[in-house]
Amino acid sequence: MIRKYIAERRSWLLFFAFLQLLLLFIGYVDAALPFESMLYIVFLSTLVFLGFAVARYHRETRFYKLLENEEPPGSESEVAARSPFERVVAACLEGQAQRLGLAASHSETLLEQEKDELLSWIHEVKTPLTAMRLMIDRLENEPLKGPLTYEWLRIHLLLDRQLHQRRLPFLENDLYMEQVDLAQLLHMELKTLQIWCIQKGIGFDVELEVKEVLSDAKWLAFILRQLLTNAVKYSDASSDIAVSSCVQDGHMKLEIKDCGRGIDPKDLPRIFDKGFTSTNHHADGAATGMGLYLARKAADKLHIRISVRSEPGAGAAFTLTFPKRNDFVQMTGM
Repeated sequence: MIRKYIAERRSWLLFFAFLQLLLLFIGYVDAALPFESMLYIVFLSTLVFLGFAVARYHRETRFYKLLENEEPPGSESEVAARSPFERVVAACLEGQAQRLGLAASHSETLLEQEKDELLSWIHEVKTPLTAMRLMIDRLENEPLKGPLTYEWLRIHLLLDRQLHQRRLPFLENDLYMEQVDLAQLLHMELKTLQIWCIQKGIGFDVELEVKEVLSDAKWLAFILRQLLTNAVKYSDASSDIAVSSCVQDGHMKLEIKDCGRGIDPKDLPRIFDKGFTSTNHHADGAATGMGLYLARKAADKLHIRISVRSEPGAGAAFTLTFPKRNDFVQMTGM
């Protein structure tokens, strides 16, 4: 701040130095004025000027130090704005802050309106989608029924992901913690993916040592849906996906392991990043990079830790580690 103050007052300092040199020059060329007296006057005036400059520095920079520390206008900055120019700056900042606040409020309103319209559209689309599923189920042409059901499932999963993505920032408002029946939850999700699994010849090997867990059933189902969908998508045809649960160190763990192409070691730290697909299969148009990202975001809200281990060509195993009941009660304040 001292350097900035000196740079700001450079012209005044140079002018003062010029006046002192002028006095010395006059005392030197004018024999009627003793040079020693002029030198004494210059010395005293310089001392007085330095004291004045130090006092003015603390007074004039206090306002700008508040601005540099990003103090909001309308609080302490108004008290520090004493000079006319400082009041002008404070008034301009306050007006700008008000305009930015109004613009931010307007943008937030538009975003909320857009979100509500999208949610309304998703709910409206679900009605014809349900009707379409009923019509597909009535088809007697099996070769046609399978592909239509698969495409219907893709649309259903995309809409479901979009719906949960919009609700995710407000997940805390929708939580209901209860003892969730894992077997029943998995059965429902696997039944939804049944036609896709039949087409690829994929089976499931489910072994649940622990069949209940304290969590939110709807959002846990969403997390499992993303992991199961990911497992089916990247599993080799005619392979099995293993789902198991156990207790380790007091934590319930649920593992979903596929026998697909696996994940490259350099991709493992990034698979939960938003929009990340793959480096080895970057041209894969079926990947969106959103499923695992949303699963991690929802799991974080439920205090569930997702970990993964994988080797290229040997499949991938995703593990959900649930918090202990006491730990969860402490974290959520239940």
